[in-house]
Amino acid sequence: MAAFPSYDGTEIWYEPVGEGAPLVVLPGGPGMDLRYLGDLGGLAGHRRLILTDARAAGRSGVPEDRGTVSFVEQARDLEALREHLGSARIDLLAHSAGCLTAQEYLAAYPGRVRRAVLVAPVGRVGREPDGAELAAIRASRSAEPWYEDAAQADRRLAEGGVRADELAALLPRITPFSWYRWDERRRAEYRPEYATALPWLREAFYAGSAGPDTLAARLARLSAGRTPVLVLAGAADGLIGTAPARAVAACHPGAVLEILAESGHRPWAEEPERFVAAVTGFLDEV
Repeated sequence: MAAFPSYDGTEIWYEPVGEGAPLVVLPGGPGMDLRYLGDLGGLAGHRRLILTDARAAGRSGVPEDRGTVSFVEQARDLEALREHLGSARIDLLAHSAGCLTAQEYLAAYPGRVRRAVLVAPVGRVGREPDGAELAAIRASRSAEPWYEDAAQADRRLAEGGVRADELAALLPRITPFSWYRWDERRRAEYRPEYATALPWLREAFYAGSAGPDTLAARLARLSAGRTPVLVLAGAADGLIGTAPARAVAACHPGAVLEILAESGHRPWAEEPERFVAAVTGFLDEV
């Protein structure tokens, strides 16, 4: 366990776990505590994971300037971490919203990443779920005993105008949609305390998203990269779907896309052997 001061003095917390060549890991959320990642399905048995809490998340510091929590600005923390580790280049794995920070880093600091793995990305330069796909994935779970309650909570969220306290109660109710199989084991793994308690963090993080006037240029910037990229997604991911992963893979030249059939939003938990094999196989390629 360690921490270092980033470019503006904000303390960034990280934990090395496992043995082998280092692999920097960015959690999702935004704002999730790195501890939800565990050992990434046993990946720590093959790589030394540098699990990193983003600023304003987990045990990292909360900056005075909330604007620095934008995923665009958080790429600067990743560069500060690389310098702190003394690595000329890093291997990088990111999950969910953390994939936005990872992709911004690839574009802003070309040549710093040897290989990148993007797991269940939410999009390229912002969230890009396909509403029709998500509706179909969720409807496919209609026979599940938890479905009616989850669907009711989902409808309430879609209505908008949800208070912060109401949101805290609704999000756990839609959690089953994130998994291929929602059973006692998954319920035991679900740790709501690892989610952010800062009501402003989500908006601050996504403030870096591209708008209509900047989208084309931002995507062209990503597509100009030459870092080898592996994109993994779960076919049953009812949180973000597979459409963002497909868009991400198409954006990065030569990217490899793999959809795990029996996984949701956390494939390392539901198909650990396949997940570890895919990641190590990609990272070990010469």
